[in-house]
Amino acid sequence: MGQKQQLAADPVADPKKRRRVGFSNADAGVEAKDCIQIYLVSSKEEVGDSSSFRIEPVDLNSLFEEDGKIYGYQGLKITVWVSSVSFHAYADISFQSSSDGGKGITDLKSALKNVFAETLVESKEEFLQTFSTQSNFIRSIVSGGEVLQQTTSNGHVRGSDSHIEATTSNLEVVRMVIGNTAAGPLYGQLIPLVLLLVDGSSPIDVTDPSWELYLLIQKKSDQEGDVRSVLLGFAALYRFYHYPDSSRLRISQILVLPPYQHKGYGRYLLEVLNDVAISEDVYDLTIEEPLDYLQHVRTCIDIRRLLVFEPIKEAVDEAISHLKQGKLSKKVQIPRLTPPPSAVEEVRKSLKINKKQFLQCWEVLIFLGLDPIDKYIEDFVAIISNRMKEDIIGKDSGTTGKQVIQVPNDYDEDVSFVMLRSQSGEATCNVQMDENQASQEEQLQKLVDERVKQIKLVAAKVSPHHV
Repeated sequence: MGQKQQLAADPVADPKKRRRVGFSNADAGVEAKDCIQIYLVSSKEEVGDSSSFRIEPVDLNSLFEEDGKIYGYQGLKITVWVSSVSFHAYADISFQSSSDGGKGITDLKSALKNVFAETLVESKEEFLQTFSTQSNFIRSIVSGGEVLQQTTSNGHVRGSDSHIEATTSNLEVVRMVIGNTAAGPLYGQLIPLVLLLVDGSSPIDVTDPSWELYLLIQKKSDQEGDVRSVLLGFAALYRFYHYPDSSRLRISQILVLPPYQHKGYGRYLLEVLNDVAISEDVYDLTIEEPLDYLQHVRTCIDIRRLLVFEPIKEAVDEAISHLKQGKLSKKVQIPRLTPPPSAVEEVRKSLKINKKQFLQCWEVLIFLGLDPIDKYIEDFVAIISNRMKEDIIGKDSGTTGKQVIQVPNDYDEDVSFVMLRSQSGEATCNVQMDENQASQEEQLQKLVDERVKQIKLVAAKVSPHHV
């Protein structure tokens, strides 16, 4: 190394001159979402092609360190390729330089292992080989499962734009009980996609035989004429014991792989699960904390079933007739127009729709019966508002024993929820309300507007001509 050129004068000798001390900039790190791209590929020809299908994780940062950042690299770029054939993954990592800027250097291999676990292969060559060596991975797995018969489809699967995406003859749903089949190893391969694509998810216990996987498979012929089994999506259900001799099914996870979303496959899978619940006469079928879009699809399915369910037709007509009497919004006591207990029980018993979901559907059924809607919308909204006010802050906002607790909310500072249990033992949902009465009414109105919007979206989907 060359020596530094000496200065002409000693700076210490001149009191007017001072040594300057330099400080390197602290490493701010780079967020995982800003340097990582993930692609889902079905052939080795797609690997390395930036036009391949890119997936958008729900929260990639949460999977890396506490703050979601990667430290110690300049010009870092990570491209992860995930095979939709065997669900192995390969990470292509490049960077300009690396150095410890005060927070260490992130171990990229360990960080990626935390997400992709054993699916991550070491070399690109090994990854490319999986497309041939593991070409029958899905077919071999599902061979030990039970193929279910779907009874409610019309023979086609339609996308969100009503375009026919596939015939049901090419589709099958295979049930596999965790612990008794090869479902455990398959689910292990799917865990990275579950973490990346299902918000707030955590892996299920693959040693618990109460878990069941329902795999949506499409049969496709390749260029050689061989039939391949392609996994389009899956649902993980837990079977609970229900006294004295029944069971309850709860959908814990449901995922349609990104290339096949918005094409009707999720709806098809839910319809099959409804068929399973009815044919096996379980107590009911529920969904654990459904996201908004899943809840929308679920409600559309259930509304179509309820519209042709004769045992509740009289109760629905009676509620609609009562609303049409008019001027309910002007009354001091606005009726809730809830379904009779007999209807709630009949729906649960026959359609396996639980009470909470049926009450959501009930409001849509009433809305669909209002014609013309403009004439009755004010009273309808008043009923929704009154119901939500009672559910959220109680019939009497001054009731003793109720306490409003401030709950931090990163998404909307004005609206936060807290669950309290009243002395009677029933759960009560409260909204964080300001002491100002006008502010309370504004917050409640936001929730009412959102609920009415949800109802209208479902109504438009199941009855396009309904205005």
